[in-house]
Amino acid sequence: MRRSLLRFDGLALAAVVLGAAGAVYAQAAPDASILTLPQAASIALEKNPLRKAALADSKAAWAGVREAQSFLMPHVSFSELATRGDDPVYVFGSKLRQQRFTADNFAPPLNKLNTPPPYGDFTTRFGGTWNLFDSFASWHGISRAKEMDAAATHQLERTDQEILFRVVQAYYGVLLAGKQLDVAEQAEKTAKSILDRSQVRFDAGLVVESDLLSSRVRLASREQELIRARNNLALARARLNLAMGLPADAVYQPADPPADRNPAVASLPDAEQKALQARPDLKRIQAQQSAQELSVAIAKSSFGPRLNAFAGWELDNPTFLAGGGGTNWLGGIELQIDLFQGGAKRAALSRERAIAEKMAALKQAANDAVRLEARQAYYDLDSSRQQVEVARTAISQAQESLRIDQDRYDGGLLTITDLLGAEEATRRSQTDYWEALYQSYISHANLELASGTLNLQSSVIMQ
Repeated sequence: MRRSLLRFDGLALAAVVLGAAGAVYAQAAPDASILTLPQAASIALEKNPLRKAALADSKAAWAGVREAQSFLMPHVSFSELATRGDDPVYVFGSKLRQQRFTADNFAPPLNKLNTPPPYGDFTTRFGGTWNLFDSFASWHGISRAKEMDAAATHQLERTDQEILFRVVQAYYGVLLAGKQLDVAEQAEKTAKSILDRSQVRFDAGLVVESDLLSSRVRLASREQELIRARNNLALARARLNLAMGLPADAVYQPADPPADRNPAVASLPDAEQKALQARPDLKRIQAQQSAQELSVAIAKSSFGPRLNAFAGWELDNPTFLAGGGGTNWLGGIELQIDLFQGGAKRAALSRERAIAEKMAALKQAANDAVRLEARQAYYDLDSSRQQVEVARTAISQAQESLRIDQDRYDGGLLTITDLLGAEEATRRSQTDYWEALYQSYISHANLELASGTLNLQSSVIMQ
């Protein structure tokens, strides 16, 4: 009877973990909402703070375009100025602008012109300037702002992809932690059964006390693993919540894991070529390089002439509420050419050219890094797929080995050390299988991330 019970415990270890499953985890609240991977990804793209930050950068870049465009438009200003003083020139000019200067101002004693009493002036002024021509610096500035806006857009796209990958990684991390908890719980039950069996055989004088002590040590080890598995599951849930941009203690029940599948993957050359064409971060660097080339053009434009128009209208009164004051206007066109500035402009041009050279080098380095990332992701996926097949085969072999060793131990033909080794191999095979399976899904997502194609419609997201 005990031999049958012990055999059942060994077989149950495989049945619980490999069963059709996807059953709910014990730690999840009974009323927890079911969360699918597409739902988790959608929530992350809405609430993740990194995505919000990238979106803010994109808005700021678009505002930079509007700011650059404003330099092509005339600028109009308004001012209200109140002044009072006894400076002779000021008093004389204020009366002229107010159109209140009369012959009495020249009446004796003429010393009044030299030492006039304090006089007040309230000036209402409208002014405007318009940059008619600046050697195309403003137009280059607009083009540069548009390139920076494109760079921010590509960065937002790449941020979305990175967030989606972290969600996939965290989501399967929760599923794996749940499976590891199932394995730990069943391993603890099996260790208790072995301890009970050893206790019976020790009481009957069939084994020495070391067998019983070894069984107790193994049970203690399995209990520690169970504690760690529970904490790992709680941490994995918190990591998923934070990846979605939710509070760490939000309660969600991951949906049943997908069936063991093997989606089609492009060849390595195709994956590298796709990465070079589709990666948003490469497009961002390209846009930044174009923007820097326009910065060089702006620096060159500073050597050219500038033509500005200006105009102003002014109302002057002796008091703020007084009427009938004098008005005047002034307009003109100004041509500016900087003849010498101590070499500052040439230094600025040299700096912009050096930065342009740096951007070209960074672009080449980024292309090389992308090729390597795509290659590494491809090989990681290939390895994880092969590991799944190996782990699947090892499960049945370890299970059969445990069954045989149980029979031999019951017959006194095997030591407790050998039996515990078989139990450890069975538990390890279960853990290796689930790690390899979920790592294959994560590796698939990582390949799409490296290729720049990861999005909400990706097969690894849609399951």
